[in-house]
Amino acid sequence: MSRKQPIYEGKAKVLYEGTEPGTIIQYFKDDATAFNAQKRGTIAGKGVLNNMITEFVMTRLAEIGIPTHFIRRINMREQLCKKCEIVPIEVVVRNIVAGSMAKRLGLEEGERLPRPIVEFYYKDDALGDPLVSDEHILALGWATADELEEIVGMTLRVNDYLCGLMRGIGIKLVDFKLEFGRVWEGDFPQLVLADEFSPDNCRLWDAVTNEKMDKDRFRRDLGGVEEAYQEVARRLGVLPESAEIESLNKDVTK
Repeated sequence: MSRKQPIYEGKAKVLYEGTEPGTIIQYFKDDATAFNAQKRGTIAGKGVLNNMITEFVMTRLAEIGIPTHFIRRINMREQLCKKCEIVPIEVVVRNIVAGSMAKRLGLEEGERLPRPIVEFYYKDDALGDPLVSDEHILALGWATADELEEIVGMTLRVNDYLCGLMRGIGIKLVDFKLEFGRVWEGDFPQLVLADEFSPDNCRLWDAVTNEKMDKDRFRRDLGGVEEAYQEVARRLGVLPESAEIESLNKDVTK
C-alpha cells in the first residue's frame, strides 16, 4: 500500500493518516522500552504478533458489545482503525499483585486480590505517567462523570471476559492497561476502546508454573522474550505458520 503521512510515533507504534475518511493506520514496531523508555531494545517479530493478538482480542470484545476503534487488519504489521480523540488516562486493572503495585505498597508479588482494582494514570511520559484519582480526572476535565462511569464499566466487562478467555488457554491475567477514545458522530462523542491489547501492556503468567509470558521478561532480563510472545499467540491460535515466523522481524509493508 502507499504510505500515508505519519501523524504520531510512540514507543511501540506509528500512526498514519488512514486510507478512508475518519480513519488512521496503526503500525506495530518491534521496538521495546521499559522504565519510561530508560531501557530500550528490540523484540524480533513483536510488531507482527502484537498486531495479530490485538486483532483477535478487539474482535472478540466487539462480539460481546464493547465498542472499539479497530476496523480490520491490513497486513502483518498494520491495522485500520477509527480516528478518535484519546482520553489522556491509562486505565489499569489489577487482579493479582505485581509490578509497581507490589513495590508501591510493599506487598508480595503473586498475591491474588479479593476483587479487581481499577487505577488511573495520567498519560504524560515527561511526568512518568503519574497515578491519579477520579477527582483529578473530573476536576481537570480529562473526562466527564458519565464518561468515567462508562470507562470503569467497560473496563470491568473487558476484565471479566479476558480473565475467562485467558484461563481457558492456561494463562493468568495478572493486570493490564487500557486506553479509551472519543469517536465523534456529529456533536456527540462515543467512547471506544483504543490502542492495543498485547503482551506489551499486560502481565500474563502461565497458570501452572507462573512463568512470565509478557514484557516483564524484557524489563527484568529474564530471556526468552520472543518465545514468550510467540507462546501467547500460539495459545490464542493466531500464530502464523512456521514459514512465516522467520519473516516476523521484516517490514513487509515496504
